[in-house]
Amino acid sequence: MLDGIPGVPRTRQSLEEGIRAGLHLGAQLYASLSGEVVADDSLGEDRPGVPLTRDHLMLWLSSTKPVAAVAIARLWERGRLELDDPVARHLPEFAANGKERITLRHLLTHTAGIRMLDTGWPRDPWEAIVARICAMKPEPRWVPGEKAGYNQASSWFVLGEVVRRLDGRPFDRYVREEIFEPLGMADSWIGMPKNRYLSYREAGRIGAMWNTEKGAPEPHGWDSEARCTSVHPGGNGYGPVRELGRFYEMLLARGEQILSPQSVEALTARHRVGMLDNTFKHVMDWGLGFIPNSAIYGAETVPYAYGHHASRRAFGHSGYRSSVAFADPEHGLAVALVFNGTPANDAHERRIRAVLDALYEDLGLSPGNS
Repeated sequence: MLDGIPGVPRTRQSLEEGIRAGLHLGAQLYASLSGEVVADDSLGEDRPGVPLTRDHLMLWLSSTKPVAAVAIARLWERGRLELDDPVARHLPEFAANGKERITLRHLLTHTAGIRMLDTGWPRDPWEAIVARICAMKPEPRWVPGEKAGYNQASSWFVLGEVVRRLDGRPFDRYVREEIFEPLGMADSWIGMPKNRYLSYREAGRIGAMWNTEKGAPEPHGWDSEARCTSVHPGGNGYGPVRELGRFYEMLLARGEQILSPQSVEALTARHRVGMLDNTFKHVMDWGLGFIPNSAIYGAETVPYAYGHHASRRAFGHSGYRSSVAFADPEHGLAVALVFNGTPANDAHERRIRAVLDALYEDLGLSPGNS
């Protein structure tokens, strides 16, 4: 297993320990160091008796969110919007029920106060979801920009609709044509066309995701046609992890083909500093759609972390109990990792820290190797 990456034995061992412990059936890992690929493989199973391959399309969950941030940044560079624009400047109906002060920056930093959990996805069409969010009331006693709380879904549909209104293309088409295709991410999608879904399914390439919280793995059903083909800008990116790794290599290369270096700096800088996140119940910093390394607030407890050895300059995003993708500019490191099992939160946090710590140690990037 992981024969293609013999240079990371600690990482391989940590991933295999997770399989033996029943935390996941398999995993995909990609990493590059100063542009050189150091890991690009899979191990374990997609389903019982079926090997997980490096060509399986894995569900990124919330590791999808930075793609929407880059989509917004491209429009910012072209002068189509300003980051401090009220959302209602581009979606007038969003101002309903007192939301006229919420800006694009508030959405990107999770300080808007519109944490609607049931958006209607994937059962409802895009237009109905956007209308429901625009009509909602903001959370009480929430001053935009002065209180923080991670927003799983609703903000990201709003950002996707801003992209659609300003560009004219649906969000899924925009990210394919403006981000994924220029980067060679041929098998990456946020809402894949039905014909492509059927083709991938026929070829057995749609990766399964398993609920391992109670021991025996149970299928989440997240690989259904409805969930794979309906667009969720903050949660249903699909693709091999090497392609998600390519996205972070672009950012390490100062936006190569996609963004200016100044935009990369703006997205990944700390725009929200030292604030309690009322969703995670933990102090966390935030960029514009990206999470800077917040280990300074508790390396053992901070959610969506990058392990104990990542530099403070590391930035990226994680997905619910299963994935992480990030760049560490201090080391020139890009990483994308998806486990296909979602154990209890504490077990996942221990698992992901162990794997990432092992990777840094394998690559000679931990403090003991410096």
